[in-house]
Amino acid sequence: MTARIKVVRTRPEREDWDDGRLVQACRDGDQEAWAVLIQRYRRLIYSIPARYGAQPADAADIFQAVCLELYAELPRLRKVESLRSWLISVTAHQAFHWKQRVMKRTIREGTEIEPDTSRGQEPVPPDLLEAAEREQVLRDAIRGLPPRCREMIRLLFYEDPPLSYADVAQRLGLATGSIGFIRGRCLKKLERVLAGTGFGS
Repeated sequence: MTARIKVVRTRPEREDWDDGRLVQACRDGDQEAWAVLIQRYRRLIYSIPARYGAQPADAADIFQAVCLELYAELPRLRKVESLRSWLISVTAHQAFHWKQRVMKRTIREGTEIEPDTSRGQEPVPPDLLEAAEREQVLRDAIRGLPPRCREMIRLLFYEDPPLSYADVAQRLGLATGSIGFIRGRCLKKLERVLAGTGFGS
């Protein structure tokens, strides 16, 4: 298995595997497990450079660097339950150092910039870590819902531009009038899952 990011067709059941099972499969050279693991944390990783002001191309470079670090770390990763926190920390450091390089280059080119207020501060701001952690907890909770609820929440809350109830009903093969009721049930299930994680407490 290599750390190169490429499109790999994954079986739906692999997406339900927990991190421990995926990590072990990755160690065994399972390319499909690697693709599922990266896809699971893709939004988390990309969200952090965006907070540092990285443009899409730079964010993609940071994403690739984090994936390479994760690949190298897999054989030594003992506490799989800490994978999410590890990814947040590594990505934040990569984004911080990217920002420092950009600022140094800007200074060399003589362009006026705002003073570097981050110098000497902790490179991983606690509020960034907390926000990224909460966002990933929410994504994990949604992933744990039944397939129809998972897809409904994705269509209702994560599509850009937002979809109407009629569009959601058409995609799910449901009556438009049933969307509000099913939405409410799915959100209740999500609340119960989140309550079990201490989300919002």
